[in-house]
Amino acid sequence: MSVVEFKFEDSVGLITINKPPVNALTPDVREELIALVEELKNNKEIRALVITGAGEKMFVAGADIKDFPKQMEEGPRPNAEGFQKCFGFFENAPYPVIAAINGIALGGGTELALACDIRIADEKARLGLPEVNLGLIPGLGGTQRMARVVGAAKAKELLFLGSVLRANEALEIGLVHKVVPQGTVLEEAMNMAKKFATSAGVALAYDKLLINKGLEMPLEEALELELSYVEKIFKTEDIKEGVDAFINKRPAVFKNK
Repeated sequence: MSVVEFKFEDSVGLITINKPPVNALTPDVREELIALVEELKNNKEIRALVITGAGEKMFVAGADIKDFPKQMEEGPRPNAEGFQKCFGFFENAPYPVIAAINGIALGGGTELALACDIRIADEKARLGLPEVNLGLIPGLGGTQRMARVVGAAKAKELLFLGSVLRANEALEIGLVHKVVPQGTVLEEAMNMAKKFATSAGVALAYDKLLINKGLEMPLEEALELELSYVEKIFKTEDIKEGVDAFINKRPAVFKNK
């Protein structure tokens, strides 16, 4: 049985981590996720992606602590690097990626969510990076992405204390974008993904790239990068369709070209 399930319909992909009982990031999850990412790299039809966990209580509980003795003996880099590459793909994929946080998302679960563009949480969800309680630090991007999302000062507080946040607390600090009633998070995420899928795909891809890259650059260089992509987008079929639809007062049908 696959522990990383994938469905694709109407230009929207859905990844479900299905590793009972807590959807931990075990070695088999890592290997299947790596294989899936390689497939996604070649999927030219996908326009939006949703990631969630199987069941009603767990998004992704975090790392597989039972695998730690092996990692202490052989070193943690191969495991962490494998997950980091997958999370990096989600962060930089040329389409929106939404985390549908349907329950507990601790450690690696929060790190996976942080790599997504949009984070929607069930009202019963819990998020945090409590690695300090095991004498550890986050190793799947948590120290870097948390600081970029909530700010360095708040990130330090959360990591130093190993805080676990309720969904509304996560919303207050900008860790999640939206909190929804229990049991509705996947529906909410899929509805948003479908909206993205019918939008101007090239524009969404450029928006994402420019925000991600621009944050790493001095402002003047980032503004110049933006101008270069403005020039590119004026040569696309999507802008022609969008302008024609606006002038003729009809819905635009974008082709992602």
